[in-house]
Amino acid sequence: MNQSFNVQNVVYIESLFDAFLNDPSSVAPEWQEYFQTMSSPGANGEIISPRVSSHSTQNFIPLSRPQDGAAADALPQGDVSAQKYAIRDSIRALMLIRNYRVRGHLHANLDPLNLEKRERHPELDPAFYGFKEEDYDRPIYLDGVLGLERASIREVLAKLTTVYAKNVGIEFMHIQDPEQKNWVQEHVENIPFTLTQDQKKRILKDLVRAEYFEKFLHGKFQGAKRFGLDGGETLIPALEALLDQVAHQGVTDLVVGMAHRGRLSVLTNIIGKPYRNLFAKFLNTQDDPYAIGSGDVKYHLGYSGDRQIDGHNLHLSLVSNPSHLEAVDPVVLGKVRAEQMHHNDHDRRKIMGLLMHGDAAFAGQGLVAETLELSDLNGYRTGGTIHIVINNQIGFTTSPPHSRSSPYCTDIAKGIQSPIFHANGDDPEAVLRVFHLAIEYRHKFQQDVVVDIICYRRYGHNESDEPSFTQPLMYKAIASHPTTSTLYEERLIKDGVLSEQEGKSIRDDVQSYLQSEYDKAVKGEDCFSHPHWLKGLWQGIEPSNVGDVTVGDDPKTGVESKTLKKIAEKLTTVPDDFHLNSKIKRQLTAKEKMLSSGEGIDWATAEALAFGSLLHEGHHVRLSGQDCGRGTFSQRHAVLVDQENEKKYVPLDFISNKQGDFEVIDSPLAEASVLGFEYGYSGASPQNLVLWEGQFGDFCNGAQVIIDQFLSSGEMKWSRQNGLVMLLPHGLEGQGPEHSSARLERFLQMCAQGNWYVANCSTPANYFHILRRQLKQKFRKPLILMTPKSLLRHKLCVSTLNEFDKGTSFNPIYGDNRAPSKVRKVILCSGKVYYDLLTEVLENNHEHVAVMRLEQFYPFPEKELVDAMGPYKDAEFYWCQEEPENMGAWHFVDRRYEQVLQKLEAKHKRPQVISRPAAASPATGLLKRHEQEQKEIVRQVFDGVKRPTLSAMK
Repeated sequence: MNQSFNVQNVVYIESLFDAFLNDPSSVAPEWQEYFQTMSSPGANGEIISPRVSSHSTQNFIPLSRPQDGAAADALPQGDVSAQKYAIRDSIRALMLIRNYRVRGHLHANLDPLNLEKRERHPELDPAFYGFKEEDYDRPIYLDGVLGLERASIREVLAKLTTVYAKNVGIEFMHIQDPEQKNWVQEHVENIPFTLTQDQKKRILKDLVRAEYFEKFLHGKFQGAKRFGLDGGETLIPALEALLDQVAHQGVTDLVVGMAHRGRLSVLTNIIGKPYRNLFAKFLNTQDDPYAIGSGDVKYHLGYSGDRQIDGHNLHLSLVSNPSHLEAVDPVVLGKVRAEQMHHNDHDRRKIMGLLMHGDAAFAGQGLVAETLELSDLNGYRTGGTIHIVINNQIGFTTSPPHSRSSPYCTDIAKGIQSPIFHANGDDPEAVLRVFHLAIEYRHKFQQDVVVDIICYRRYGHNESDEPSFTQPLMYKAIASHPTTSTLYEERLIKDGVLSEQEGKSIRDDVQSYLQSEYDKAVKGEDCFSHPHWLKGLWQGIEPSNVGDVTVGDDPKTGVESKTLKKIAEKLTTVPDDFHLNSKIKRQLTAKEKMLSSGEGIDWATAEALAFGSLLHEGHHVRLSGQDCGRGTFSQRHAVLVDQENEKKYVPLDFISNKQGDFEVIDSPLAEASVLGFEYGYSGASPQNLVLWEGQFGDFCNGAQVIIDQFLSSGEMKWSRQNGLVMLLPHGLEGQGPEHSSARLERFLQMCAQGNWYVANCSTPANYFHILRRQLKQKFRKPLILMTPKSLLRHKLCVSTLNEFDKGTSFNPIYGDNRAPSKVRKVILCSGKVYYDLLTEVLENNHEHVAVMRLEQFYPFPEKELVDAMGPYKDAEFYWCQEEPENMGAWHFVDRRYEQVLQKLEAKHKRPQVISRPAAASPATGLLKRHEQEQKEIVRQVFDGVKRPTLSAMK
C-alpha cells in the first residue's frame, strides 16, 4: 500500500497497530496488509521492520511493503510489545529526519554577525518524538535513509546537523516534482563536496582580490559612491567557481544582471573590465573619447568580455541597469532567449542567465515575482536562471522585520518551487558548496534556482552614509568583525593548507597590481575601451543621430503587389481537415475578398501583410502581450483554433519555405516583466521585429519603469540601440476612464535627442509602412504606437492595395486638397477623431474647413507640415483632439505648430485648441455624456463656436 504520514498522525498509526495486535480484522484491509508486512517473521524468524525508501515520491515519509528478496535486517526479537516499540522508534526517527529536511535551516548558523538569536524549533528536538537522553545510543533501523542502515539518535543528529544545520540551510521540501526533490535530497545527504588545497588557495586569492579592490577604492577616492561589496566578498570566489563549472557544462555565453551593490567588483574581477578604466572614471581627469549621449554613473554601466577556462571560451555580458534595482531582471532573460534563438540553442544549454539581487529588493520588488513567473512559460522559457541574493540583512536603513513579512527574503521563489540554498557568507567553502549544487540542479532540470549568501554591509548604503544612525548594534558588531579573507586565511593556516608567508605574498601581489593599474590611469595609459555595441548581430547597423532627427529620409517600405497577393493567399487558407469557427470563416472570406479586389483593406489585414512580408524576407517577427494571439478586440486571429480538437494553426507560419520564424505569445497578466523581456529580446535581435502589445493602452502604466529607464533613455545612457515596438490601443469610446487613454502625453514629454518614434497612424497602409520601417532604417529606435479600437472595423478606416505597393513609404502627415480660397479653418488632428470629422465632412460637404492628420508626433515632421499648410496661410489654424486639453498631444504640438506657422508667415501666428476641457480623469464613464462631448468637439470644428466649460457640458 502507499500510505503517507507525518508526526501528527504517528499516534494514530500506533493506535491502529495496537488494534491490529488485538484483532487484525478491526482495521481496514490495507492496514492489515501493511502491519502484517511490518511484523512478519524473516527467513530466520526475526521481525521485519517497516521499509522506508530514501527516494520518496511523497511529501511525507511513505510506508510500503519491502521488495521481494530484500535483505531482512532485523529489529530486535521479542514479544509484541518489543516489536511495537522498535517499530515506533523507526517511525519517529524517520519523522525527525523528515523535519530536519523541512526545517533544519532554522537551526543553521547562517548569520556571520550572529545577531539573530534563533529559538530552537521543537520539531528538531528528539524529545518531541519521545526520545530521552538514555535512548540516544540505542540502534534504530533506518533502511538506508541518510545513507544509514542502522544508527542511534545521536548518530542521526550528527549527520542531520552536518547536512542541514551548520553553515548551510537548504529549503527544498516544497518542491512537488519528486525527481527534483529527491535529487536535492540525495546530493546534500549522500554526495560529499570536497576541495583540493589548490582550490582553497584560489578561494583565498579571490577573496583578497575582492577585499583589496574595495579597500583601494575606499582609500583613493574617499567619499565617492561605489556601493562596495565590503562584507560580501565571498561572491567573487563563488562566481569564479560558477564560471568554471558552467564552462565545463558547455555554456558559451553568460548574460548577467545585477543592481549596483558589488557591481564594480564584478565588472573588474569577473567580467574583465580593466581596473585602470574604472580608476580613470573615478579620477575624472579625462573625457571618454567613445562616450555618446549623457552616459551614466559607474555602478550602472554594463560591460562584456571573454574568459578562457581550460580551453573553453566563455563570453560574459553584464547588462546595464538603472537604480531601479530589479528592473534589469526580465531584460536579461529576454536577451538570453534571443541569443538562444540566434545561436540555435534549442536545448537552452549554451546561453544562460545569471541574476544577482539584493535581499530587500528580492523580497520587496513586485518585478521579481513577475520575472520568476516567466521562468517556465512558453515563449519566455530560458532553460533556468541562477539567482544569487547578496543578503546584507538590511535595505537602505530598513531592517528585515520592517521590510518583509516572510522569514527569508527568498521565500517568494517558493512560488515556482525553486530550491533555495542559504549559506553563511563568512564560510566560503559552504558558499561554494551550495553554488555547486545550484549549478548542477539548473543544468539537470533547467529550472530556476536560488542561492542566498547571507553576509553584511560593512559601510552604509553608500560609502558617505553613517549607518549607525539607524542600526547602531549591527554596526558595532561589524566594526569589530574580521573580514572574510582574514577568517579564511586563519582557517587555512590552522589546517596546514597555507603558510603565513604565502598569505602575505597573496596580499602583496594584489596590492601591487592595483597600484600599477592606478598609476596607468593617472598617466592616462589606455584607459578607455573602444565601443563594441555595433558588432556581432549588430553588424551593419549604423550609429543613430544624437539630437532631433528628421523624417525626410525614411526608406521605401512598399512591397510588390504580386508578393502581397501570395502572402494574402496564405493568410486566408487553412488545411482541409481544419474545423474553423464559423465567425472566423466569415472573416477569412471577407479578407480574401478585400485582398483579391485590392479595396477596403482593414487594420488587422494590413498588420498581417506587414508581418508576412517581413517573414517572407527572412526576418523573424515576435509579438507578445495579453491575449494578442486572438487580439483584445477579436481582430487579429493570428492563431486559429480547431473547433473540435483545439489544435492550433498559425497561417503566418506558412508564408514561404525560407521564411523567418513567427512567434505570437499570449503573455501572463503582467506588464513590467513582459515589456522588459521584449526590450531585452529586441536589444539582442536587431534584424527582427519585436512587438509588445498592451491589452489596452493604459496597461503601459504597469510598465512605467521599463519605459522611463530603458526605452526612452537607454541609448543616451548606455549607447544601446533598440527597435522594440509598443502597440497601445488608444481612443475615447465612451467606455470609461480606464482603457481610453494610453497616456500619449507621457511619451511625448519624454521625447528628446531622437530617442524614439511616437506615432498615431490613421490608416492601415501607414500602419503597414511604419512597422516595416523599423527594420528598413539604418539604425534602431523604439516605436511607441497608438493603435485603434473602434477603427479596427470602421468602414472609412481602410486602405487600397496600391498604398502598400513597391515605391510607397510611411507618410508622417496627410494633408488636404480643398481649394485654399474657400478654406477659413485648418484643423490638424491625429488618429480616431479624424474619422468623426471626416464623417461630418462627407455628410455636409464643409468646404471652409481643411482637415489634416499628424501621423507621427516625434520626430516632429515640421518640413512636411510647412509644405502641406503653405497654401492655407491666411486661414485660422487649430489643433483638434478628443482627449482633455491637459492630456493627449496638445502641449507637445503647441509650440512646434506655432513654429510651423511662423515659417509660413501665416496671418494667424498661434494655433488654437479644440478639445475636451482639462480634466483629472482621462474620460467620462457615462456613455451619453461621452457622445455629447464628442458632438461638441465636431460642432466647434465646423461652426467655430467657443468651447464650453466642463460644467456647461454636464
